[in-house]
Amino acid sequence: MKKTISIVAIFFYSFLTADAQLPNPALVGYWQNWNDGNAPYIQLDQVDSRYNVIDIAFAVPHAGTDYQMEFIPDQVSSATFLSQVQTLQSQNRKVILSLGGATSPVSLDNFTERDTFVSTVNAIINTFNFDGIDIDFEGSSVSITGGTISTPVDAKIINLIDAIKQIMGNYYAIHQKRLILTMAPETAFVHGGMSAFGGIWGAYLPVIDALRDSLELLHVQLYNSGSMYGIDGNVYSQGTADFIVAMTEAVIRGFNTAGGMFSGLPADKVAIGLPACTNAAGGGFTDTAAVRLAIEYLRGTGPQPGSYVLLQTGGFPSLRGMMTWSVNWDAVNSCGPVYGYAANYEHIFGNLNTGIHLFSDASTQLLYPNPAKEFISIFNCSENGETLEVYNSIGELVRLTFINPENKTINISDLPAGIYLIRQEDKEGRFSKL
Repeated sequence: MKKTISIVAIFFYSFLTADAQLPNPALVGYWQNWNDGNAPYIQLDQVDSRYNVIDIAFAVPHAGTDYQMEFIPDQVSSATFLSQVQTLQSQNRKVILSLGGATSPVSLDNFTERDTFVSTVNAIINTFNFDGIDIDFEGSSVSITGGTISTPVDAKIINLIDAIKQIMGNYYAIHQKRLILTMAPETAFVHGGMSAFGGIWGAYLPVIDALRDSLELLHVQLYNSGSMYGIDGNVYSQGTADFIVAMTEAVIRGFNTAGGMFSGLPADKVAIGLPACTNAAGGGFTDTAAVRLAIEYLRGTGPQPGSYVLLQTGGFPSLRGMMTWSVNWDAVNSCGPVYGYAANYEHIFGNLNTGIHLFSDASTQLLYPNPAKEFISIFNCSENGETLEVYNSIGELVRLTFINPENKTINISDLPAGIYLIRQEDKEGRFSKL
């Protein structure tokens, strides 16, 4: 068995960010709360252990409304479902309530609808002890008629932003910890802003921008998309390595729209969203080899797989992980190997069950890779150099290394497998915030 060590960085961050952080890296899988003959129901506590973030699909509007949300477990009782949620949480996995979906429009057109949405989502979260919410509004749920990214004018956009803030505030008041927030927009709602800013085109951008400090993970659906512009001005087609690379760099580096500049998100807030197999989506399935090549290039660990050239030299080592629709489709052998998507994730990002993963600052990853086997690299080193102290789990100093921008790689091949803590000081003896 290969040894693996895990490292926890000790530094100053906000209590809320530390409490709410998702696993790093993350494998997000949507779990279908219904039985489908082609992708059958799976008991929640039987989801493959490599999925460390499970999005429950979906909470939807009560019949006759598009704002009063409800969630009713299928196949099992509410008590059994809650027990299954708790089982996953006991395994250090996060269970998130996904709101909306492709067939259930949600529209908060006025304050009354906004407040009803807030109260009903709060009730669902508290009933089933979910760790967070995922905004998966599609179709007519999110659209714009004017304004800009920074100053939206449409009631449904403004009310959605306000509602999410209220839900998160209510959760913290009750539980004294932060509610996880993720989003899964379609490409037209994000990248589409490069070609137009109106209707659904770019419609998610004001929501992402307004909630960027609270948002922990964005996994755009890189499927059912057709072609989209990259930030290099060229058009790329779904189902290719180039599409994955181009769309991912766009949301990290940002891009200009008729509604203003969209400032990108840190790479550790971005995951790659793809179908689990050919039948899981209408289009956009990308074969395993192409996915691996694309992500390795994005992370700076592999060669360029197509024509798209990353503008970011060295790529994005802190890219957060992968998402798929859905766990149920990944589990069947009718359109691919059983749990082939999870296996490909594991091949790219490494074994999930190797101890505590790095807690990073909201805007950057500090150590890479983590967990590690041979070497770790330190990011954001001071120009003046800093001392890195590595301690084992009983507090013994096991490594003392001087690092600077020219020498930021540490050999840990001689350390036994386990969980380690680091402390970093500058030349004046001050703790660094990395």
